Amino acid sequence: MTLHPSTVADPSVDHALRLITTGRSTTETCNTDLVAGPWNFDIRPGYGPGASMGDVIPTGSPRQGELPVEYRDAPEEELDARIRAAKATLGDRVVVLGHFYQREEVVRHADYVGDSFQLANAAKARQDAEAIVFCGVHFMAETADLLSAPEQAVILPNLAAGCSMADMANIDQVEECWEQLEEVFGPLDVPGPDGRVPVIPVTYMNSAADLKGFCGRHGGIVCTSSNAKTVLEWAFERGERVLFFPDQHLGRNTAKAMGVPLEQMPMWNPNKPLGGNEFSAVEDSRVILWHGFCSVHRRFTVDQVEKARADHPGVRVIVHPECPMPVVDAADEAGSTDYIRKAIEGATEPTTFAIGTEINMVNRLAAEFPQHTIFCLDPVICPCSTMYRIHPGYLAWVLEALVRGEVLNQISVPEDVAAPARIALERMLAAKPSPPKAGF
Repeated sequence: MTLHPSTVADPSVDHALRLITTGRSTTETCNTDLVAGPWNFDIRPGYGPGASMGDVIPTGSPRQGELPVEYRDAPEEELDARIRAAKATLGDRVVVLGHFYQREEVVRHADYVGDSFQLANAAKARQDAEAIVFCGVHFMAETADLLSAPEQAVILPNLAAGCSMADMANIDQVEECWEQLEEVFGPLDVPGPDGRVPVIPVTYMNSAADLKGFCGRHGGIVCTSSNAKTVLEWAFERGERVLFFPDQHLGRNTAKAMGVPLEQMPMWNPNKPLGGNEFSAVEDSRVILWHGFCSVHRRFTVDQVEKARADHPGVRVIVHPECPMPVVDAADEAGSTDYIRKAIEGATEPTTFAIGTEINMVNRLAAEFPQHTIFCLDPVICPCSTMYRIHPGYLAWVLEALVRGEVLNQISVPEDVAAPARIALERMLAAKPSPPKAGF
């Protein structure tokens, strides 16, 4: 019997990829270049091999300088030992945060592991540390800088670890969209007879700091995949409609579950006048969806769900709400990374789970909960291109620099952006779910 890679006890995607490229595994990967060190791609424009390799990277995106050869050539065991030694020397002066989607060789060194929202809260809670090393992607490190103490240094081990979804909406495009909406509705900050303004901007946490700042300036708010419903409820209390960016799928799936008809959710393509819509479609809208998506979650399909059900009768299919709507509809449940983890953790009987999210997290869950059968819906190993840019070589590099008193790859958000961005984040933190109705 051939086991799916995520049912193997070793959670390392890197190890699985090496088995593939050396002919010792018949599992497929989307790109064999994934076994190479990310420094081989840091000098080239692009997101690197993985799920986002086909996405177009914006001109001027952050690039990573050359990593010293001692870190490029060091074997896994040596890097592991050097990271542990540096952390032991630094003690409480440094806190390492690791996203669920990080490779195993990195996340094992994290003091906190979670999603972007949980890690932002962890950064806010550890204001005693001199430095926060964020093993994630650029927008997450920006958010940590927004919420950490002014004297703390937030460090991103590889500056090329961006996010193709976040890059699909930039401040110039959103400002232009806002101007076009003003031509349709008039001043967007003037409430109508019902006390609501024409449009409330909502940005997903997976966005640049300046877009969070845009929302802060224009009465808007930030959301996460776990609180999107609560945030949309907050926005509908204050606005007739919502401009939701950058992920169309999270916006569509959340609003649909709240009863918003699909015909009232036009797509906004920033490269077309009025987003490619008729005037009436914008005027009649409830949620204007930005033309953005996550390339990891776009890989999941209804066919994969159907195959999981055919191969594993009784399987419990859980997908992330960044997946396309037909996939969410075909699944048993949809929820954030934390929701997925808690669902598996809370299963009291041995269960077969088919999970629609990033492979590093799925493999880790499979290893952590061996009483269950846990596998990724996508049989092809294709990790997040940008999360995979964080390699233990980079983590060792920045930690050993801190031991020497050097701060490398610091992420700092300018105060003119940070101030309004914090307003939008604080609105999100203050938004609470509506209490259940009596009888439910």
